[in-house]
Formats: sequence, structure tokens, C-alpha cells
Amino acid sequence: MAAQYAISGTTAKGIAASVERAVADGGLRPGAALPPVRRLAEELDVSPGTVATAYKELRQRGIVVTKGRGGTVVAQAPSVGSRRPPRVPEGVRDLAGGHPDPAFLPVLRPPSPVGPVPGSRRASPRLASLVELSREWFARDGVPVEHLTFAQGALDCVGRLLSTELKPGDSVAVEDPGFHHLLDLVPALGLRMVPVAVDDEGMTPEALRTALRAGVRAVVCSPRGQNPVGGCFSRERRDALAGVLSDAPEVLVIEDDHNAEVSGAPSFALAAAGLPRWAHVRTVSKHLGVDLRWAALACDATTLARHEGRMLLTSGWVSHVLQETVARLLADEDVARLVGRAQDAYAERRGALIGELALRGIAARGESGMNVWVPVRDESAVVNGLRSRGWWVAAGARFRIAAPTAVRITSATLEPSDAARLASDFADVLGESEALYGG
Repeated sequence: MAAQYAISGTTAKGIAASVERAVADGGLRPGAALPPVRRLAEELDVSPGTVATAYKELRQRGIVVTKGRGGTVVAQAPSVGSRRPPRVPEGVRDLAGGHPDPAFLPVLRPPSPVGPVPGSRRASPRLASLVELSREWFARDGVPVEHLTFAQGALDCVGRLLSTELKPGDSVAVEDPGFHHLLDLVPALGLRMVPVAVDDEGMTPEALRTALRAGVRAVVCSPRGQNPVGGCFSRERRDALAGVLSDAPEVLVIEDDHNAEVSGAPSFALAAAGLPRWAHVRTVSKHLGVDLRWAALACDATTLARHEGRMLLTSGWVSHVLQETVARLLADEDVARLVGRAQDAYAERRGALIGELALRGIAARGESGMNVWVPVRDESAVVNGLRSRGWWVAAGARFRIAAPTAVRITSATLEPSDAARLASDFADVLGESEALYGG
């Protein structure tokens, strides 16, 4: 609670700096409540307006969030300090991270030797061979390839697109439940999130229409392998969403097709639906290696110009050593066969877990991707119960805004032979939870 740390300051900047130091040092933990504006103003002998201004600055910088009647609290992933995933206990099987199976990742072979570069790569930021491979990758699924560039990973790309397109205080439509790093990034940019419900086919048209009516300036969605639910656009759903978006031509639609090659689902991208403002992002970390922080971006001309202008002012370009490494892997036929085996294995493992849970009367979702989303009444009871049985799964709270409670299980490394044991343990944990908490 905030009472454990004495907030100080006589100006808005001083109060904001005091809270920021406390968050960075751990004196105020994620979820900790800050005092109400009037109470803190009385304690510090300043005007309520001064405290309100301080809280506004902290919100715009992604350090705190306002939860209506719940007051102002420290963000779950504040944009200061060091926040890393918890260490998985010894002897516990990690099914929480959302990572691919290392057995299906190729050995990375950077080009060697690498000679010194004369000057800067700003004049020729993209490797021609990788541009051509990227165009083929997008064009295969009907994504327009006239305007294409690179970035240092999907979140780097999405963050740059949002920060160049929107200003602090603007609203972004996001999937709910959705990718937890994106849900952390949006408020860190000073933007407001408007949740859009998802089902097995991705964003629902009615929920998206409601978000557009609320005045969102951008939409971020996943066409397949949606994290954490696993939804994937059907042709009909894609067309329905495109119809909704046709009434908002000024809204930027960002598609994060992060596991395109191993999602186990066909591509029905909004990028192929003729939208005026769009961006389609693909990465290779899920099928070529988590250390390859590279993304390809296809988009409209205006979006490309804004992205390139901001990148030119910051990193300038993506490492050519990295680009050549990715290009060699994308062109390698042996690697392509390995990726194909990975997609088949992930689909089998995901299906086996869903099937074993269903045999025990437990509903689960996961049409594509590497994760299975299991609705539960008490997330903590299930997470702790499975941990005691040797399984480490993710509580759904980190992925949700207004969606119902659930847990996420990464099935990418879970052999079908292990799925029955996990499902049995899951059923036992639910039974114990019902006995203790009434369901």
C-alpha cells in the first residue's frame, strides 16, 4: 500500500518524481494504490490540482493507471525499474512462457567473418536479398508488398507505429484477453486501452464497432495464433471486420502476425482487404529463434513514411549482420522442412491437451498457435495447485482487461504423452478448488 512509502514534494513534478523513485526502487509495487488526490494534497499541503497534475504525468508515462472507483494504482509493468519474469522453481515444468520448442529451432549461423563497415548504413538500411524474401513471404498470403521495411522485433515496430501515429491520451483498441507485453506497452506510451472481446475467430465485429464508436485512433490485433486465446481469422470474420473498419478510414489497423509460419492456421489478413491505413508485422522469433530480434513490416505509404522517419532519428537501421543471418535461414530448404515439422507438432500438442481436458469435462480454447486458454473461477488456486504438482502455468490476469478469469498453458513443448497427466492434475486441482471455495 502507498502508506508504506511516504510520497513527498511540493510541486507536480516533485510529487511525480517521488512516486517514480518509489516504483523504481520497489517501495511501491505493481498494483499498489496511491492516495486519493484530495487526501494526498492535504498531507503535502498543496492544492488538489497539483496532485492531479502529478498523477496525470505519471499516467501519461505509463507508471500508474486509473481504475475508476478503484483509484490510481501502480501499473502492472511500470515503465521504470527492472521487471523480469519470475524464476521457475527447480523441478517444475515451465508451461507459462509462450516460447517455442528449442528442438524445432535451427542452429543460428551468423555470417563470418564480418568486416568493418565504412561509415553508416543509413543510406542502404535493408539487405536486398532479405527484402526480396520478405516480399515473397507477404505476397504468398495476399498481403500487398509495395511498401516494406524492417524493424527490431514486433513490439519495437508496434511501439514506433503507435508513438508516431498517436499522441498521449489517445485511445487504442486492443484484444481482451491479449498479449500481456502489448497491454503493458500501450499505457507506457501514454495511450488509453479500449478492450475488444475475442473468440475463436479473433476480434468480434460488434466489440470492434463499439471501440470505434469510443473514438480509438488505432487497432492492434492478431490474424492468427492470437495470444493467449489462439483465435484465428476465418475469411468470413476477416471480411466482417473489414466492413466495420470501412466506416473509420482514418484509423490505423496494425496486425501482429507473430507466429505466421507455425500457427497452424491459414492467412486471412485484414491487410489483404484493401484498408486505407494498415500495417502488417511478421517476425521470425517463434520459428527461427527467439534471439532474432527482427521484423518485416508491410504497410500503406503514409505509415511507411512515418515509421521510417522515426527510425531514421533513432536506431537508423537493423543490423546487417542480423539481416544476413535471417536471410540465410529463410532461404534454407532444410530449415523450411524443420519449420514444417514444428507447425505439425504444435498443432498435435495443442490438440492433445484440449482433447484430454475435454475428456475430464474442462473446456479449453486454442484454435491456433502455441497456447491453450482454460477458463477457471480462481486463477491463483489453479496456478498454485498445478505448481504443487510440478506444472508452471500463467495466471490469466496478466492478459486480461475485462475478460473472465482463466489460465494460459503453453503447449509447444508438451508431448501428447504428457497431456493426459497434466489434464488429470488440472481436474484434481479444480476439484480441490471447488471443495475449498465452492467452485
